[in-house]
Amino acid sequence: MIVVTGATGNIGRPLTRALAEAGEQVTAVSRHAAEVPPGVRHVQADLARPDSLPLAGAKALFVLLSGDLHAVGAAPADVVGHAKASGVRRIVLLSTQGVATRPFGPTRIATRELEDVVRDSGLDWSILRPGGFASNALWWAESVRAQRSVAAPFGDVGLPILDPLDIAEVAAACLTDDRHDGGVYELTGPEVITPREQTAAIAAALGEPVAFHELTRAEAKARLEHLMPGELADDTLDILGAPTEHEQRVSPDVEKVLGRAPHTFADWAARHVAAFR
Repeated sequence: MIVVTGATGNIGRPLTRALAEAGEQVTAVSRHAAEVPPGVRHVQADLARPDSLPLAGAKALFVLLSGDLHAVGAAPADVVGHAKASGVRRIVLLSTQGVATRPFGPTRIATRELEDVVRDSGLDWSILRPGGFASNALWWAESVRAQRSVAAPFGDVGLPILDPLDIAEVAAACLTDDRHDGGVYELTGPEVITPREQTAAIAAALGEPVAFHELTRAEAKARLEHLMPGELADDTLDILGAPTEHEQRVSPDVEKVLGRAPHTFADWAARHVAAFR
């Protein structure tokens, strides 16, 4: 059995489906009730309470931490300890590219410490370090539906953003194939793309024009603070506005694991066009 945490999100949902379609026995874990693919068991549990995780009989565990597990006093390393005590043999951790590119922020320090716990656990392990997600464009869905417009900062600054489906498929490979044990994979999309170009891709998927309006950094921060703490909003805007050379680099790791190129943002937009209609 393979246990997938965060099973109802942009990564967990396609990961659960991919594992089930491959014939694996899967337990999907989330905090709230959820629909899962046929043949998949769903269990409500909370990573903040590792003993609530249904790990008895599991051979592998996918760990996707929620934001509150990075808070002061949280102990995500306890999840690893509980997995080992339960007889889990393999763990795949969803980390972040920022562990390598911006290693000194509090969240990234904590994530790197968790990576070290995984490495030292005695389990077989893989670590995934994705960059920015294409699914963040869903923040624009309401304005595209209502006004056929996108408002975002740094309209002409690009990053090789990543389709969460690619993360899910890499995770599935790491959970089921021992060739990936000990692998640290940096995951990006196949090309650098700007917010203005993302808007054009959404417009192409819709078959209708979508206007782009560039926000100032202050305007963008005010909007982000409705979604995240101010410190994290500043951190996010630093990456979006002044990415490092490393953050703009297209990684070969998706293709290395899957034997194919990563999906483009246009691919993602075509699959999710209903959200923008």
